[in-house]
Amino acid sequence: MPVFVLCAVVTVAAIAANVYAAWADFTRGTVAVANANKVGVPTSWLPMLGTLKTAGALGLLLGLLGVPYIGVAAAIGLVLFFLGAIVTHLRAHEHRFLLATVGYLLLAIAALAAAITLQAIR
Repeated sequence: MPVFVLCAVVTVAAIAANVYAAWADFTRGTVAVANANKVGVPTSWLPMLGTLKTAGALGLLLGLLGVPYIGVAAAIGLVLFFLGAIVTHLRAHEHRFLLATVGYLLLAIAALAAAITLQAIR
């Protein structure tokens, strides 16, 4: 049971972080707009990026609720999303928001490990 609790805590943290990031994208929050401008991403893309983060969070939730393959797929999608975001930051020589993006990537990797673990213990 402790393994399940640890996996659940990690997954819920990743869900919360992505819901927050998606909310910032959908509401065109100051940080989201500034970040997009610094890395050369059109602000018109923010709703699409928010939708991808929301889909990832919902997939992680489904994985936690018992649909393991969806959870693993969502975690893989978020890992790829944030790897792309890191590449975008590096190509733009923008390092101010890079640390936060690495944090999101690490959460996505932890959620992937949790999703795989949950699939194995079920």
